[in-house]
Amino acid sequence: MPKLIILGLMAAYLYGVWKFWNGFEQTNFTKSLPNRLGLSLLWPALFLTNPSYRRNFRKALKG
Repeated sequence: MPKLIILGLMAAYLYGVWKFWNGFEQTNFTKSLPNRLGLSLLWPALFLTNPSYRRNFRKALKG
């Protein structure tokens, strides 16, 4: 059972990275590769702590 939970969390993390990466052009962030990579990989922490990032993350998911 714990392995299934870990697998589900990893899948959710990778799905968030992929969706944000593909929708990055819809956000207000500076369009650069290091910025795109960092914001994509750190999305869970930024989503929980930063309201501005949350708004932009939702834009990316729609895009």
